[in-house]
Amino acid sequence: MTKVVIAGGGIGGTVTAMALQRAGIEAVVCEAYDQSADGVGVYLQIALNGLHTLGLLGLDDVVGELGFPTNAMSMQLGSGEKLGEFVLGDESQRTMKRADLYQALRVEAERRGIEVQYGKRIVDADSGPHGVQARFADGSTIEADLLVGADGLKSRVRELIDPAAPLARYIPLLNTGGYAKGISVDATPGAMNMVMGRKAFFAYYAAPGDEVWWFANPPMRREPAPGVVESIPQAEWRSQLVELFAGDGTAAVDIIDATPGDLPKWPTYDYPNVPHWHRDRMVIIGDAAHAVSPASGQGASMAIEDSVVLAKSLRDVSDLGAALRTYESARRGRVERVVAQGKKNGDQKVLTPFRRIVRDMILKRMMAKPQNGMAEELRWMWDHRLDWETPVA
Repeated sequence: MTKVVIAGGGIGGTVTAMALQRAGIEAVVCEAYDQSADGVGVYLQIALNGLHTLGLLGLDDVVGELGFPTNAMSMQLGSGEKLGEFVLGDESQRTMKRADLYQALRVEAERRGIEVQYGKRIVDADSGPHGVQARFADGSTIEADLLVGADGLKSRVRELIDPAAPLARYIPLLNTGGYAKGISVDATPGAMNMVMGRKAFFAYYAAPGDEVWWFANPPMRREPAPGVVESIPQAEWRSQLVELFAGDGTAAVDIIDATPGDLPKWPTYDYPNVPHWHRDRMVIIGDAAHAVSPASGQGASMAIEDSVVLAKSLRDVSDLGAALRTYESARRGRVERVVAQGKKNGDQKVLTPFRRIVRDMILKRMMAKPQNGMAEELRWMWDHRLDWETPVA
């Protein structure tokens, strides 16, 4: 194995290139958009397991300069009743703007001598016994030993591997968020404040620089046709959000009103099971293989873990087919469990009045437990640790 072409220059693609480089394998990253696309998106959280995995590749300083640490979570009901706050531990997760992370990772990859090509949208590939040829929308081709699809939820590489692959599963929630300015909130700096509202879920952070970062999940029970959500006029969208949270005794409406500019909006999907992760000289990672609901807080971290496990598998197993099977077997059980947890978390946000009452009763009991039952229940995700030196089984 000497050369890999990676379709997708997001988090998974660039981290995979750096992991492969450490394993002694050359990689070229092909990003569909030009560099100006870095401004797309809002923010994300890298969990403890993701930060530890980045550390294996010497990326601690790169991500440590971004955003702010988040090691506590608080919860309140739509009535305004505060259920408590729990600390994740001595270490902190990190909350950062998605665009900042994309840019930092690409700059670091290029600093390490990794080639990143922009405006390269993959459209097809020919995979044979001696190599793979990736073809792009601009008419160019790249030949390599392996094609890695890090091209997200609508992955073209997944389609090439398995044209019969199932469609993504719709989760009946929308997403939005932004950065409020000039508003003060009663919150621990950096902590994630979760509001289990009467009609919708809302979360916010008191960020450095006198900003409040927030996101919300308005329910939408039926899957919208493509483009319908995105085409909602901004004035109408803001009005809908205010109406959702106006009956809650929380800061949600004030935070929304203090947020300048257009508010993004998009539907939520996940992939509970993708039957085939690889075929011949093609393989998928990250959202292309196992998109998780944002409610899991693990999307970026799962892609980062994939990157290291794939690189180690290619490093330690000489036969390509066996290496790809090793990678998949090492990852499938964990990521599908994370997808299921994300779906469970999301289901708590889509409620009838009766289910809301039951949810609030359960949350009150959980938050009243010593050591906090919720933190312990989710620790299996955060405490997962990989290492670089130990060969894969």
